[in-house]
Amino acid sequence: MQTGLWLAVIVSGLYHGLSPGMGWPLAVAAGLSEKRGAAVAAALVPLAAGHFAAMAVVLLPFALLAAVSDHSSGIRIGAGLLVVGFGLYRLFDRRHPRALARIRPTQLALWSFLVAIAHGAGFLLIPVYLGLDEAAGHAMHGGMHQPAGNSFVSALIVSAIHTLAMIAAGGGIAWLVYKYLGVQFLAKSWFNLELVWALSLIAAGAAGLWTALP
Repeated sequence: MQTGLWLAVIVSGLYHGLSPGMGWPLAVAAGLSEKRGAAVAAALVPLAAGHFAAMAVVLLPFALLAAVSDHSSGIRIGAGLLVVGFGLYRLFDRRHPRALARIRPTQLALWSFLVAIAHGAGFLLIPVYLGLDEAAGHAMHGGMHQPAGNSFVSALIVSAIHTLAMIAAGGGIAWLVYKYLGVQFLAKSWFNLELVWALSLIAAGAAGLWTALP
């Protein structure tokens, strides 16, 4: 079970990284404006920092709930409903938040943080994290949850691994576009992932509900 959940953390990170909505075109733009490949890599650092912060901000409250509550299934059911609800919202409202357009290109970490929050990127990890936390509690402590400190560390580890996968995928596609494919590739070959993203949220929330129900 834990192997599948960790795989979900990584796969969701790769998916976020491949989505242009999470920022890799900004890394391409940085490389093209400065005319050097190092600028592509440099732009990925604040993008990763912002994404990691967004994941942690969403997961840490659930880590606290999981640590102090004996009602693990209730938390997981509530989390599943929250994720499904947000997925339905994104399904019918797929507009990019206008406020993001007012953030300067130099504020990549802030932009990455806000876009991940606005798209509900961390929500996808909630059912996965809660499943990992419960599995770790059973394996290490014989209970339904871990101590608060362990839960917080687990949330940060999940956020970090997800972000590493995200930035590896995003950085890879950014480098390919910058070095070999060119910006014309975006206009001719890319497709909109917003519908897929909304459906992914709904599926993740539904899976969390299914595993939480007795």
